[in-house]
Amino acid sequence: MRYFLDTEYNGFGGALLSLALVPDDPSDEEFYARLHCEDPIEAWVERHVIPYLDTVPEALRCEPGSRDAVAHALAHFLGPLEEAEIVADWPEDLAQFSMLLVTGPGVMVSVPPLSLRLLNLSGFSTAANSAVPHNALHDARALRDHVTNHLE
Repeated sequence: MRYFLDTEYNGFGGALLSLALVPDDPSDEEFYARLHCEDPIEAWVERHVIPYLDTVPEALRCEPGSRDAVAHALAHFLGPLEEAEIVADWPEDLAQFSMLLVTGPGVMVSVPPLSLRLLNLSGFSTAANSAVPHNALHDARALRDHVTNHLE
């Protein structure tokens, strides 16, 4: 199964704020999670990301969770799959996703075999094509729509 990934985080190298996975088939289940952010929020993130974190369908709206809780929710979401391909258009999205799987020194949540794919989409911006720019769920949907409508 292929999922399109987007994340929002607190500036360059900053803490993960939200993560979304959307499947190829829009009728399949999506994953969206928010994390607590205890660090001071960067000014750009405060203006362009924080106000839109809850701009998702009611069924996916959630209270911010700890990294550990979100990691386990993600593992539960992916758990039934035999394998999954995670597609992103930005390296930091894959880095944030991968680091979320790590829950402690030498410890990670259990997930099926994953392949991570980075697409170089020069000239394409998920935010510019998103229904709600800088919201991970809407940006992941924009990525999926672009890839499935223009690259395949």
